[in-house]
Amino acid sequence: MKDARLRHGRASLALSFFVQGVTFALLVTRIPAIQDRYGISDGLLPVFLAAVPILAGVGSVVTEKVVARVRPRVVLRWAQPVVLLALLGVGAGRELWQAAVALGVFGLSVGALDASMNMMGVSLQRAYGRSIMLGFHAAYSLGGIAGASMAWAGAHWDLTLLVSYLPAVVVLLPAAFIASRWYVEGRGEGDGPPGVVSSGVSVSFKLLMPLCLVMSFAYIGDSTVSNWSAKYLQDVLGSSEQLSTVPYNVYMVTTLLGRAVGDFGVRRFGAVAVVRFGSVLAAAGFGVVAVASGAWIGMLGFTMLGLGLCVIVPQTFAAAGRMFPGASDTAVARLNVFNYVGFLVGSPLVGALGDAWSYRGAMLVPMVLVLATLVYAKSFGAEPARYGGGHERPRTVDVG
Repeated sequence: MKDARLRHGRASLALSFFVQGVTFALLVTRIPAIQDRYGISDGLLPVFLAAVPILAGVGSVVTEKVVARVRPRVVLRWAQPVVLLALLGVGAGRELWQAAVALGVFGLSVGALDASMNMMGVSLQRAYGRSIMLGFHAAYSLGGIAGASMAWAGAHWDLTLLVSYLPAVVVLLPAAFIASRWYVEGRGEGDGPPGVVSSGVSVSFKLLMPLCLVMSFAYIGDSTVSNWSAKYLQDVLGSSEQLSTVPYNVYMVTTLLGRAVGDFGVRRFGAVAVVRFGSVLAAAGFGVVAVASGAWIGMLGFTMLGLGLCVIVPQTFAAAGRMFPGASDTAVARLNVFNYVGFLVGSPLVGALGDAWSYRGAMLVPMVLVLATLVYAKSFGAEPARYGGGHERPRTVDVG
C-alpha cells in the first residue's frame, strides 16, 4: 500500500514538473510578442525580465517561512494554478501596468512553485532510498519542449498571446490540481510532525555555500544557452536565421535525454562521479562553442552542454536534502534562490563581455565557472551527508 502511494505521489509530482516546464517555455519563448503587445521599449524590457527572477527569489524565501507552518504539498497545490493564471493574465492584458502585475504575480508564485516542487522531490527521493530526482527534472525538460513547440505554433499561425496560452491553461490547470490530491512527501527522521517543519534545526550557510555556488554556475551556463545560442550561431558562426533557432531545441532535447538516464548513472556510479562528468562535459561543450569554425560544430558544442549541465541542478537539490536531512525544506528553499542569481548574472555577463570583447571569449567565462564545480564536487558525496532515517536500501549507493 505504501509503495503504491509513493508511486502515485511520484507520478503526480512529475506531472507538476511537466506543467511548469510547459508554462515557463510558453512565457520566455514569446517575449518578443509580449513586448510588442504592451509596447515595452528595448530599454524597459530588461527591467521586466530582471523583475521576474528577483521576485521569484523573494517567493522562494517566503516559501521557506510558509513551510514552517504548512506542508510543501499545500504550497505547490495552490502555487501552480496561480502561475498558470498569471501566464493567462500576461496574454489577456492590454495596458503596461497589467503586464507588470501579471509578471509580478508570475515571479512570486513561480518562486514558491520551484521551491515546493524541489522540496517534495528531495523528500520523495529520501523515501525511495535511491535516485529519482533527475526523472522529475526530465519531466520539466519534456514540458519545456512541449511548451516551446506550442509557442512556435502560435507564432507560426500568428495567434494572439491569449489564444496561444488559453488551451494550455484550460487543459493543464485542472489536470495539475486534480493530480495534487496524490501528492506525497517522504518523511525522514528529524523532520518533525506534520505542519511543523525543521523546528529547532538550523541550516549552516557555510556548509550550504558550495552547493549555492554550484547552482549559480549551472544557471549561468543554462542562461547563456537560453539567451545567446541563437545570436551566437547567426552573428558569430554565420548560420541562417532558421538554423540559429536549432541549438536551443537541441539543448532541450539533450537535457531531456541526459536526465532520463541520469538516475541510473547516479545509482551505478554515485552522485559525485556523475556531477564531475557532467561538469567536464559541459565545460568541454563551451570550449567547442568558443572555437567552432562553423554552425554545425557550434551545435555539437551545445549538444555537449545539454548532456553535461542537465545533471548538475537536480543533484544539487538532492545533495542539499542529504546534507540537512532534518531541515531539507529550508535548505532547498535557500538553495533555490541561487537558481535566480545565476539566471540574473549569466545573460548580462555574457552580453557585456561579448560587446566589450568578443562573444567567443565570452563563452570561456561560463566554461570556467562550470568547471569550478569540480572544486565543490565532494559536497555531493554520501559520507558527510546521509539521509539519516535508517531507510536506505541495503547495498544501494547513496544517491543524489
